[in-house]
Amino acid sequence: MTLPGDAQATLPPDDRSGVLIVGSITADLTTFSGRLPARGETILGDDFTLVLGGKGANQAVAVGLAGARASMVACVGDDLFRDLVTDGLVDAGVDTTFVRSVEGPTGIAHIRVDASGENDIVMVPLANASLDEAHIDEAFAERAASCSVLLTQLETPFRLTHHTVAAARDAGLTTILDPAPAQPLDDAIWHLVDIVTPNETEAAILTGITVTDDESATAAGRWFLDRGVSHAIVTRAGDGVTIVSAGGVTHLPAIPVTPVDTTAAGDAFAGYLGAALAAGDALEDAVRVATAAGAIAVTRRGASPSLPSRADVDALLARAAESETRVDA
Repeated sequence: MTLPGDAQATLPPDDRSGVLIVGSITADLTTFSGRLPARGETILGDDFTLVLGGKGANQAVAVGLAGARASMVACVGDDLFRDLVTDGLVDAGVDTTFVRSVEGPTGIAHIRVDASGENDIVMVPLANASLDEAHIDEAFAERAASCSVLLTQLETPFRLTHHTVAAARDAGLTTILDPAPAQPLDDAIWHLVDIVTPNETEAAILTGITVTDDESATAAGRWFLDRGVSHAIVTRAGDGVTIVSAGGVTHLPAIPVTPVDTTAAGDAFAGYLGAALAAGDALEDAVRVATAAGAIAVTRRGASPSLPSRADVDALLARAAESETRVDA
């Protein structure tokens, strides 16, 4: 459901079930090949796609597909990719009122994927660099009252990430930071973050702790809590998820799948997590839903095209529950 303009005003005044997403939008050009080329080497690939991408946009699409109200705050260019990316958001039911078109090219990501599903990415911000504090503040003024969750990432400048989570804290939103692409951050941000969702690689870069098992994932999670984060959720692909909170540690198993392309798996996880929390789910239940969304995403090629519908996520959760019941029996 898209709620541009005055449609937002028709919501009940106490409805805060929306999710506000501040972040990047790109046009993703993805190439697929049996292996990645060595430095200076040219190889022949198997396929390519050109679709909506960017961590912010992917998370917004995931929120929309999950059935929640998603409002995106970002910038796109005035080039031939503008309609490609904005149409992709609208098709997923995302409110694009605060997606602004600026002079110049839309952000671009070049993604290479090998036969095992692993990828590498070069992201060029371009129009994303035009996002500023005034734009973010305007969006909060118009949308924060109808949202309870903020999603943001690190594909925009750190000053804007810090500004965004501070504004969300002031507005009473639950702040979820996906710390990707990982980079060392000023410790001043952590006390403004309610939930941080690093994968094992991002956790290692941020904390200096190599994450290889439940024990090291717990240690990395506690590093974030020591700096003021309320909950750390460390995702470890096929090894499951570790939730570290002041009240204890929970390890959730992965749902077994065969990966095809890991692009946007973290975005599927974050988007479904935000949507579930905005709907009132408990954190552990929300993480289970998010884990299923991420599992489906890795079985499909591309970024936004890999993001699953809520029906697909519910079906996978049902199959996983049935499988666990058979094993217990």
